[in-house]
Amino acid sequence: MRLSQTIFVLSGKYAEQFVRFGGYSPTPLSLKKLIAFDELPVRLANIMQEIHLLPERLVRTPSASLVRQWYEQSFCDLVDFEKITWNENSLNRFNETLAKIRSRHTTVVETMAQGVMEMQEKYKTDVITNNQVQYFLDRFYMMRISIRMLLSQHLLMFGSELNKHRRYVGSIDPDCNVREILDDAYEDAKFLCEHYYSAAPEMKVQVHSSEDGKIEFVYVPSHLYHILFELLKNAMRAVVEHHSKDDSLPPVEVLVSTGRENVTIKKVMCSNKLINN
Repeated sequence: MRLSQTIFVLSGKYAEQFVRFGGYSPTPLSLKKLIAFDELPVRLANIMQEIHLLPERLVRTPSASLVRQWYEQSFCDLVDFEKITWNENSLNRFNETLAKIRSRHTTVVETMAQGVMEMQEKYKTDVITNNQVQYFLDRFYMMRISIRMLLSQHLLMFGSELNKHRRYVGSIDPDCNVREILDDAYEDAKFLCEHYYSAAPEMKVQVHSSEDGKIEFVYVPSHLYHILFELLKNAMRAVVEHHSKDDSLPPVEVLVSTGRENVTIKKVMCSNKLINN
């Protein structure tokens, strides 16, 4: 029923394209996929399908309805370019469309959260409904990150936006230095911790590498920074709150190691208690 409702909204050629792109599952993002046209409509169609499988009480809230309309409009805007003849003019129009889509979805997280609150204020929710909504939100936020990355990568590669770092390929650093980003994330988390608690633990880093302790790999620095910042922020908060009556704070311990094909930030620990992997 929900799927037919979506097809009714997306009439004509858009309905056919929605069914086609929605039939694919998003794939892990490789360097090739970052500039492939089909990844964006596939991810947009998948989110639209999942929105229409949500509880009716949530789908019909004003905020969730607005989010659904944003995704439908963005999908239609995008697939109009699928079979276009590419030249300088069409590329410029495509870049303008991508920038418009990115701007349209700027507040999508807050708006969907507002929709959940609207549902909770109007209806009583049970455990099953809450679990269903939480499962969707986890996937929704992860998909949003990948969509935004695809949009930004294309605009940096082919649009007028410029990255201040010359060695970057779009938003990707071919020599992303883990320790430098870890130190930046720690300093920012430390500043925040000191602001709220007037104290912050130190960071103790162990690096296991076959090289000279320098770990570099191809990655998106901004994503790595946000991941590390959140991990460190949570770990530092746990340390301060757990040891609030102690004379000193134990350090937050971070272990970074390399394998043949991967880099692992193995664990963030405080007070010998594992906080996260």
